[in-house]
Amino acid sequence: MAIIFKNFRSKLINSVPIIFLYFLSITEIDTQFSNYFQILSFNLQFIIIYYWVLRDPSVLGNGHVFFAGIINDVIMGLPMGTSPLTYLVVSFMGIYIRNVTVKMTLFTDWFTFILAIFFANLIYLILISNFSNVAITYLDLFYNSLFTFLFYPLFWVIFNSYRALLGVRIHD
Repeated sequence: MAIIFKNFRSKLINSVPIIFLYFLSITEIDTQFSNYFQILSFNLQFIIIYYWVLRDPSVLGNGHVFFAGIINDVIMGLPMGTSPLTYLVVSFMGIYIRNVTVKMTLFTDWFTFILAIFFANLIYLILISNFSNVAITYLDLFYNSLFTFLFYPLFWVIFNSYRALLGVRIHD
């Protein structure tokens, strides 16, 4: 009985980031606070994907990342495949950084996250400019990338605290 409860608890703990990623994709909750501040927006999906792929890849697989991107494209009305490709670029950068980094710290995670944001936004710009008529505001994309980069340490601390609170091992 205790083993069943322990397995259920670990599966529930591991599914919270997936549920949160799907929740953000389905509900069209955009992390833009344009009502309060004109330039404040950030991409929480990038942060979730990068952190969990980098820290615990068994929690968030590439299939879930791709499917969440497809859902996001359908809900947001973007050309099909734009969000999945950008999400997968962030995921693949996280996998690559995990494989080449000996000791992962907040500092190394944070400054390699800028590469993931850069390449994901580059793919996004190429796809949107070549395959759709959606207007791109480069300044808004820059601010979104900047605040995504700046908010990463905050969410890194929140996610590490979540893992520590629930007893998931932090040091792999």
